[in-house]
Amino acid sequence: MRTCAAAFVGRATARDRLPLDYSPASLRIVDSLVDGVRRGGAGGEGARGALLGLGAYVGEVLVRRAGAVWVDFDADQRAYFGQPVGVRMPDGRVWNPLGKVHNRLVAGAPEESLHTFYLTLHGRARRVRPSTGGHRGAGAGRAL
Repeated sequence: MRTCAAAFVGRATARDRLPLDYSPASLRIVDSLVDGVRRGGAGGEGARGALLGLGAYVGEVLVRRAGAVWVDFDADQRAYFGQPVGVRMPDGRVWNPLGKVHNRLVAGAPEESLHTFYLTLHGRARRVRPSTGGHRGAGAGRAL
């Protein structure tokens, strides 16, 4: 999926100069892109390649920024999620970014926002800020 996301970003940034930098804020752009596909009248099948790229991108943001890892779903998870892959968060929960993109396409509702999806995930990896001095040991930091 990492390769799929990179290929999507390469096409999107070369053609449209979109600022897809794997940041959580860039998921607002993904929301807009999915909304554009929906407004354009492309159904799930007609937009399958774009949706796969968008879903891979969303998952890769979770991998790079929230500590997730890509996982192949087992048979039960495939049946439940309707997708072959997803991400596992540091707390062990499994999420379905490809399905979330599909839900955004179908519903188009604010509650299906991919940006909000990222922000509301529990168990995200905590970033550590470098220490600004004080009596902490070398390399110690403050969790955000």
